[in-house]
Amino acid sequence: MKKPLKRGAVLVWLSLILISACTSVAPPAETNSSWTQLRNSLQSLDSWEMRGRVDVRYNDESNTPRIRWSQQSFGYDIRLWGTLNAGNTLITGRPGLVTLEQGNDVLTAASAEDLILQQLGYELPVSYLEYWVKGIPSPATRFELEFDELNQLRSLRQDGWTVSYPDQRQYGELSLPRRVEVTRPQNDIRLRFIGLSWTLETSDTDG
Repeated sequence: MKKPLKRGAVLVWLSLILISACTSVAPPAETNSSWTQLRNSLQSLDSWEMRGRVDVRYNDESNTPRIRWSQQSFGYDIRLWGTLNAGNTLITGRPGLVTLEQGNDVLTAASAEDLILQQLGYELPVSYLEYWVKGIPSPATRFELEFDELNQLRSLRQDGWTVSYPDQRQYGELSLPRRVEVTRPQNDIRLRFIGLSWTLETSDTDG
C-alpha cells in the first residue's frame, strides 16, 4: 500500500504541475515571434498546389471527393472528383469572375461561395480557405488563435468558423497542414481536408 504524500511533497508536486502548465502555454500571436515569421512567409506564398481528399458533411449528408487545388497569385483552379454529387467539377477563380464546370454545364458568377452552394449543395468559404488551408487566418476579418505547447497553431476562429490543425508537416522551412478541419455549428457544416500533400513553387518537395 502506498504511503500518503507528506504535505511538503504534495506542495512540491503541485508546484511542478503548475510550472509545467505555465511553460506549455504558447505566447499570444502578438508576441509569438516564430508564429509571426511563419505567418508572414505563408502570406507571401501565393503559388502552390495541394492534393488530398475533402470530407464534406452538410445537413446530415456526407461526401469525400478528391481535391486538387492549384493557386497562382490571385487565380486558382480547384478540381473535385470521385463522388456522385461532385462528379468531376472544376472551379476556376480569377479576380471578379468564378467559373464552375461540371460535365457539359458551365456556370459563372462573381462569388465562388454562391456557385458552390447552388450546385454542390454545401458552403465552401473559398475566399477564406485560401488562407486556412495554409494554416493562417484570412486578413479580411477579426480572428482568434490558439497555440499548442510547441508554439504551432492549434486552431483559429473566424466569422463563425472554427479551423483546427491536428497534423502539421515541414516543407523546407515552412510548416504546412497535412490535415485541416473546418466546422461551423450552423447547418452542421464540416469540411475535413485529409492526407494533404503540397507542391511549392520554390520547392520540389511533395509530402
